[in-house]
Amino acid sequence: MADFKTASQTMMILLRFSRRLWVRVALMALLSVVAAVAAMYLEDFIPKDLRDRFRPDTVMPILTILASGMLAVSTFSLNVMVSAHNAAAAQATPRAHRILLADTTTQSVLATFIGAFVYALTSIILLRAGLDGGSSSVTVLLFTVAVVVLVILALLRWIDHLSDLGSMDATLRMTEAEARTSLQLTRRAPTLNASPLTSDTVIPTDAVPVPAHRSGYLQFIDVARLNGVIEKSKACIYLHTAPGDFVLTGQPVAYATGLTDKQMKTVQNSLTIGQYRTFEQDATYGLLVLSEIASRALSPGMNDPGTAIDVIARQERLLWNWAQSEEAKADPKYPSIFVPEMSRGKMIENAFSSTARDGAGSIEVTCRLLHALRALQDAPDPALAEAAAQMSEITRQYAEEALTLKSEKETMRQAHDAPRLG
Repeated sequence: MADFKTASQTMMILLRFSRRLWVRVALMALLSVVAAVAAMYLEDFIPKDLRDRFRPDTVMPILTILASGMLAVSTFSLNVMVSAHNAAAAQATPRAHRILLADTTTQSVLATFIGAFVYALTSIILLRAGLDGGSSSVTVLLFTVAVVVLVILALLRWIDHLSDLGSMDATLRMTEAEARTSLQLTRRAPTLNASPLTSDTVIPTDAVPVPAHRSGYLQFIDVARLNGVIEKSKACIYLHTAPGDFVLTGQPVAYATGLTDKQMKTVQNSLTIGQYRTFEQDATYGLLVLSEIASRALSPGMNDPGTAIDVIARQERLLWNWAQSEEAKADPKYPSIFVPEMSRGKMIENAFSSTARDGAGSIEVTCRLLHALRALQDAPDPALAEAAAQMSEITRQYAEEALTLKSEKETMRQAHDAPRLG
């Protein structure tokens, strides 16, 4: 995965575009058409006696079977994909649907199936129309054999992938992977290589607000492009809105000094605002999606505390590994741009607050959550450890109100007051 923290806005758009299902399918279909047409012009390189041995009637039945078979397989696979995504959205969280849509394995397999169908159909049309002059059977046969091999490999890959497509384990695994990538990128570039905006940062009185050009979530900040606007002047940009925050049209998202109207417009265009939260620079979003899965599992309709406990373990591992990894200490690459640091309290809140509330009545979930928070209090990041201690107390208060048995309350208190591991 590319380093979205330092990537440009253009690269971000291209990467998002490349992860759309129809793009890979369309490229494979286009390649299939090119292969079918190219086969007509490569026949001259085949020995004449070999060309005389194979006629169009030799390859036509194979192409017919391939076309009809791939049409059925493609339709069936699309139905399976839609059903699996709907099941994941219903059992886990609707946000998981967008993660599954970017699954490259599903995209590649579907692209292979549809590409094989387009190739077979195109070849049948060219052969039936006689555009090859009746002498391209050898090259068409060779291309067809190659396509059949690709289809067989795709089928084997698809069968293996179908074993857990849309399952809770697969959804959790993919969500955790997205969260891990985003968290680690944030660790390497805590403020997107800009200066940190803290409570001690003094914003000049002559700074003018930079209004949001549309309503939605701030998804991406192109810091390099912002620096290109101000590097030849003494201007400064103070971004008080972090990726993942919701803004309204005209609402200030930053303050700037020394900018012309044209530069101000460029600054606005460097901030990507969209309808949904995304993972590129929003490190806490993955933790929030995981917590939504835990809350859904704890709902009366699901009643699955085991999944909630699994989510707690995954979040504990993510936050612990994040705190253990080395944080970038280099001087900011863009010192005239100020970006707020990611709040450790927000990380803990997004990860565990809903689970603490919804799982307060389950002694198993509460004790597992208290165990995780106790472990995180030994994390090498002091702010994260403090936030974990505060969430542990909130979890205890929720459990005191929700648990009914005295024995369960005593068990919970013992878990809360247990000595720290470090």
